[in-house]
Amino acid sequence: MRLDKFLKVSRIIKRRTVAKEVCDTGKVLVNGKVAKPGTDVKVGDIIEIQYASGAVKAKVNEILEHVTKSDAEKMYTIITGKEIE
Repeated sequence: MRLDKFLKVSRIIKRRTVAKEVCDTGKVLVNGKVAKPGTDVKVGDIIEIQYASGAVKAKVNEILEHVTKSDAEKMYTIITGKEIE
């Protein structure tokens, strides 16, 4: 699954356009490397997002195309930081 779509479907970032913009600015790392919006995300990958007031690091647990809000949290585990509001 594309990185920008994963961030939106998992609700780490609420909108795909915002996820794409964040990726385009180089503030998203996948397994320690700067990632573009089209980067392929797999189970076990570590995603790091840097934003103004801090950073969040999450591990990918599942890849699901369509999820409910309650199931979205099962797609990842927060390692450090807190979810983006």
